[in-house]
Amino acid sequence: MANSATTDARRTTAPGFDAAIDELASGAKQIRSMPLGKQRELVDACVAGVARNATAWVEAACRAKQIPLHTSLASEEILAGPTSLLRYLRLLSRSLREIEANGAPTLPGEPRKNAQGRTCIPVLPIASLYDNVIFLGLGAEVWLSPDAHDQSLFADQFVSNNNRSPSICGVLGAGNVSAIPATDTLYKIFNDGEAVLLKLNPVNDYLESPFNDAFRPLIDANLLRIVRGGHEAGEAIVKHPRIDTLHITGSHLTHDAIVWGSDADERVRRQQSGKPLVTKPITSELGNVTPWIVVPGRYTKRQLRAQAEHVVASIVNNASFNCVATKMIVTSRTWPQRNEFLNLVEASLQSVPPRFAYYPGAHIRFERATGQASPDRSDGTLPWTLIRDSRIETSPHLFEEESFVCVCAETTLDESSPEAFVDASVEFVNDRLFGTLCATLTLPNNFQRQHRATLDQAIQRLCYGSVCINQWAGVVYGTMTPPWGAYPGATIADPQSGIGSVHNTFRIKNVEKTVLWGPLCNTPKPVWFPSHRTAHQVAWSLMRLYEHPSLTRLPSIFYHALRG
Repeated sequence: MANSATTDARRTTAPGFDAAIDELASGAKQIRSMPLGKQRELVDACVAGVARNATAWVEAACRAKQIPLHTSLASEEILAGPTSLLRYLRLLSRSLREIEANGAPTLPGEPRKNAQGRTCIPVLPIASLYDNVIFLGLGAEVWLSPDAHDQSLFADQFVSNNNRSPSICGVLGAGNVSAIPATDTLYKIFNDGEAVLLKLNPVNDYLESPFNDAFRPLIDANLLRIVRGGHEAGEAIVKHPRIDTLHITGSHLTHDAIVWGSDADERVRRQQSGKPLVTKPITSELGNVTPWIVVPGRYTKRQLRAQAEHVVASIVNNASFNCVATKMIVTSRTWPQRNEFLNLVEASLQSVPPRFAYYPGAHIRFERATGQASPDRSDGTLPWTLIRDSRIETSPHLFEEESFVCVCAETTLDESSPEAFVDASVEFVNDRLFGTLCATLTLPNNFQRQHRATLDQAIQRLCYGSVCINQWAGVVYGTMTPPWGAYPGATIADPQSGIGSVHNTFRIKNVEKTVLWGPLCNTPKPVWFPSHRTAHQVAWSLMRLYEHPSLTRLPSIFYHALRG
């Protein structure tokens, strides 16, 4: 029955979804009262399915993105595909087990109060997954909103609220990162208690076959149906009267077209009158002009090189088709090491071979961002481009639009002292850059030691869902315990980088932001660095660890990691 429903649902007209939605309605009723032990059985069964399909999944993604399979570059698809998904499933299973046994998940440490009295909850490292060695030197906390109460840190398990009507969520999947539609779907099922109709993006609908097999337990339980199709299929899901909620991954322009209408005139009229085309609840993860703030100070050459490669890694990963790709480097105009740092960024960037621009519209967006004609290359690649000393007065699009292409800009502020620069940079990125998803600060070690209260205040003021110290925000996404989403407060009228969040395997409520920190120089070399020579071997070894967590899996990871 599940097979026929999935096939029927691939039709792109609304009636074609009816059979699938009929069956999802049955699952939506069951998940509301499904025992936690049964939920965990489904999650654990998906672990085996994901592992079984990992090779085919990665091969399909590498073919589509023209990535040589047995090279370090393939690590991107291994890590941002089955590996991160297996980690999520393991963490989800653990939380369900702990909620069943103790009524709440077990945190990796005790909550604390920061200098401003804000509650900070540790979410990384996770000892049972050997994070202390896999993510050596990294840690993360969730900072709660000011009105949060310590007595109740965790969201109520949805099965205790059975008076809510059964619900079906239409998930419009991301086309750039293969784990996103999978983890979004799992969050909606096991955190929100909804059955899911997942529409794959045409860019990566090659995931249909591995997803259908990997998530067969959820399909058989009528909790999931996976469909393909373009604009018409998406519109049919959005407008279907039996789809109760929506989750969107894309740009804010996509969000506005769905909510307010695809016709420009209609959209303006509806926005002005406050009459959205779609009134069902919507959550979303949208774009961001992601800033990387470099606080002036004295850095060693090793620290400068390491941070330059961190920045470059954040730009080149996935050919820069990431909402977490750095799009604006913010420096002090008078920082003595500014040119040295930017030269290191430029040199590292140019050492990375250009990538096939697989995402639709990339060449047009490149021309828009650079003001130059897109190069006519037979291999479909685009050049990595760093635009130094950009000014919002002359190039506002670099500050106000996510380019979603292989272009990064740099801008300067006049403040020269670290304290004044931190204060000014927080105000600048909050007020002048589009988006509220994530931001990174590179900080001298002595600044962190001597100005802890100033740093805490700056982190608190940054209106981003994730704030990272010396590290790329992609780590927040990939570790799965932190909530992943934009800064709270967005609305359908002003969605910024999105509404709501996903992941959050501890089910922490009243979240304001995640704070990730790490050293200026990571040891061993991060697997996401483009210069890592054995990244694909590390990635496969890491996937096998999450498939079967065990100390015996660590030697292979260490062996390949130390050769990178």
